[in-house]
Amino acid sequence: MSAINLPKIGVWRDLSESRRREALAGYLFISPWLIGFIVFFLGPIIASLILSFTRWNIVGDPIWVGLDNYQTIFGEDLRFKKAVEVTITYSIFYLPLEVICGIGLAVLMNLKLRGIGLFRTLFYMPSVVPQVAAALVWVWMLNQRYGVLNTLLKQVGVTGPNWLGSPYYVLPSLIMIALWGVGGSAIIYLAGLQNIPEVLYEAATVDGANVVQKFFKITLPLLSPTIFFQLVLGLIGVFQTFTPAFIAAGENGGPLQSGLFYMLYIYNRGFVSLRMGYASALAWIMTVFILVVTVLVLRSSRYWVYYETDRSRNQ
Repeated sequence: MSAINLPKIGVWRDLSESRRREALAGYLFISPWLIGFIVFFLGPIIASLILSFTRWNIVGDPIWVGLDNYQTIFGEDLRFKKAVEVTITYSIFYLPLEVICGIGLAVLMNLKLRGIGLFRTLFYMPSVVPQVAAALVWVWMLNQRYGVLNTLLKQVGVTGPNWLGSPYYVLPSLIMIALWGVGGSAIIYLAGLQNIPEVLYEAATVDGANVVQKFFKITLPLLSPTIFFQLVLGLIGVFQTFTPAFIAAGENGGPLQSGLFYMLYIYNRGFVSLRMGYASALAWIMTVFILVVTVLVLRSSRYWVYYETDRSRNQ
């Protein structure tokens, strides 16, 4: 029976002088990142967790209140329930539309047409426009009296609604604003499409498959890892929607709080009402919720995500 080599306790002491200098140089090189991670990422996370159990108005000293913030959120806070309802409703409608529009746009951009590179650039451009600038432009376009959209509708005899002033149209308007930037997702889907071997389509053509059959039997299964990747990122991002809602609907979420997203409510409690401890508790509830939803999506991937490596392993 061979002896087991256990790691030595005094590893640093046993290193040669050159190896010590090399290790020290490595730590020095990564020290700016480590310091930034601890000061600007890990530190605030730990601080927010502690503050979630306190009552703190930013100016004075935090007062420990235990689970009072969480009890108030789940038991008495009606605006919390409204923010959750608005955010989940937005997610239910936006995420499927984002996937459908993104894949559809990617299929169009994958066509071998003259000048297709220009169209790919144009479709991707909304993704690089600053969100504040884009939201301000959309606020102008959706204005009831002189907005471009209602002006165009008026030309065909249709009276446009008050997009951002009616509680029935605020959420659809924000979904429309978000879908305007779907070109960024479409580029990712395009990369997934171009990774599909052309020989599969050629074999399907020989077997007599039509365009619809090729799409559902070849394109979608082989694109499922990309869809899964975009879905996970979309779920994380959709619960953090803030800028378009803040610019278009205001800090209170617009009429009847129909645009009161969860992140907007956290901002309202933390920086408008100066209840930073309460806002920290709200943030940690959102963090746990995103974690649970993401884990559920990850677990579900085994039933609908197709990986080429799994197929080769089973052969």
